[in-house]
Amino acid sequence: MADSNDMTINLVVLGKTQTGKSAAGNSLLGSSDFESRLSPSSVTTCCSLGRSRRILGLIRRNGCESALCVRVLDTPSYPHTALSKEQVRDTVRAALTHHFREEGLHLALLVLRADLPLCPDESDDTVQLIQELLGPTWKDFTVVLLTHADKAEEAGYSEETYLHGASSTLLSLLSSVQHKYIFLDNHNSITKEERNIVLTKLLNFIRKNNYQVLLKHNKE
Repeated sequence: MADSNDMTINLVVLGKTQTGKSAAGNSLLGSSDFESRLSPSSVTTCCSLGRSRRILGLIRRNGCESALCVRVLDTPSYPHTALSKEQVRDTVRAALTHHFREEGLHLALLVLRADLPLCPDESDDTVQLIQELLGPTWKDFTVVLLTHADKAEEAGYSEETYLHGASSTLLSLLSSVQHKYIFLDNHNSITKEERNIVLTKLLNFIRKNNYQVLLKHNKE
């Protein structure tokens, strides 16, 4: 049973097909809850919620060390090889309401590939979907998660040099979300230390948001 002093953060991963959404969700959870594989078509067709085990050593509350629990909602990609935009939107919206209406959503993770350039049309489609799902304050609750960062590193790019040479579309998107971004490797065996670094960055974004949440429905 979870201690009353434990903290739970609620996240949703959104993005295009084969960006590594499900793999990123697994990395955050420290599990293999979500199916993730190379495929010529979209793998994820419905929403699925994963929950991590209690994670120690990252947070303190009321002067004491507390455990962190991470909940991640994996979603169908957009564009999708088998589902229309309306089907994806309605499926994700229903899942967000079902899973997060009591505690709220802390952050949406917009998953992009670091080893592929971001073009304007791709950005517009994804951002429009996020706006429809999260509403006018979406920028305050969205983090760009750049997956396949290990491939960018193999090509000789540090995070700094990568961003220096990034497309204006990506730089504009990062600016719009107040430069909330994280680079994530996509190898299967992400270490505990690597995972904790990513979770610590997410916690910092949540703190800067004063622990506000979206989608929470107050009980009457």
